[in-house]
Amino acid sequence: MAASNSLAPRILSLATASPPHRFTQQEIYGMLGYKSRRILDIFLNSDIDYRHLYVDPETARPTETVDELHRRYREGAVRLAREAAERCLAQAGLRARDVDCILVASCTGYLCPDLATILVKEMALQPSVQRGALVGHGCAGALPALQRAYDHACAYPAHRVLAIAVEICSAAYFIDDTLETVVGNAICADGAAACLLSLAAETGPRLAGFASVLDPNCQSSVGFEQRQGKLRIILAPTIRDLAPPMIARALEALLAPRGLTRNDVRFWLMHPGGRKVIDKVQDALGLCDEDIACSRSVYRNFGNMSSATVLFVLNELLQRGTAQPGDRGVMLALGPGFAAEAALLEW
Repeated sequence: MAASNSLAPRILSLATASPPHRFTQQEIYGMLGYKSRRILDIFLNSDIDYRHLYVDPETARPTETVDELHRRYREGAVRLAREAAERCLAQAGLRARDVDCILVASCTGYLCPDLATILVKEMALQPSVQRGALVGHGCAGALPALQRAYDHACAYPAHRVLAIAVEICSAAYFIDDTLETVVGNAICADGAAACLLSLAAETGPRLAGFASVLDPNCQSSVGFEQRQGKLRIILAPTIRDLAPPMIARALEALLAPRGLTRNDVRFWLMHPGGRKVIDKVQDALGLCDEDIACSRSVYRNFGNMSSATVLFVLNELLQRGTAQPGDRGVMLALGPGFAAEAALLEW
């Protein structure tokens, strides 16, 4: 159960960061070296107009070594995570040394020391800052990160907790002609988002609770595997059919204990995992186009940035400024596990 409303941490500020280079689907198709009309049609029919990738268009090539991919992940993840975090702190009128705990979710690379520890040096965080890394939660990673940030904020009421989700999906591509890798290469992109939580904050939406539902029997349906030393995406076509019932179970676990129904929710902040997944979930939940406008907008202009995407969706809603006191929103994301994650927001 969540803390009562008066004791629930608030999102004090939220910011995003994207790589400097933005590409059309046709441009990315060309950079990856594909020559198939069938594959081009998948790229062009994805409902994505643009994606940001942490690559130099002048030197991009589809034959990077494992070491080159790792270096690009490290450079891009550190840069984007820092940019998002510093923008987030600036919005709140705070400095890096005001952060008491930093948590980072990422699945598209591995670093030791972890990203949170690297950012302690990069951002000049205080040496006593608490930190944590969430690795391998895939597209759902932002919500477990927010859960851990929530837990820390409740345990340490005076602390400010910085939660970051950052992915360099372009450093985790694998080239073959199978449908799952083609779809992954056609929709995945790079980005970072950071949010600051505090129990002492007086403004911003409250994180009023979470729910997680896992189906271990479907663990092989989504994630990464190792091929030739590289990460190769696993994205079973059954995901689009598994998603609606999993999300329905997560919603029941989130809303029912709080005496709420779907009719009590004004904003639906869904991770846009792909066009068909969005369509299936919209139909299953009976949502109108306006309900998922922020999700489709982020997907069209940024693609699927794995864990960071749902925070981009929330940021778009906050930028629109339409939320009013008394409104509720639900954040939804699917990831490896096979997991459905949900979070309740209250204004």
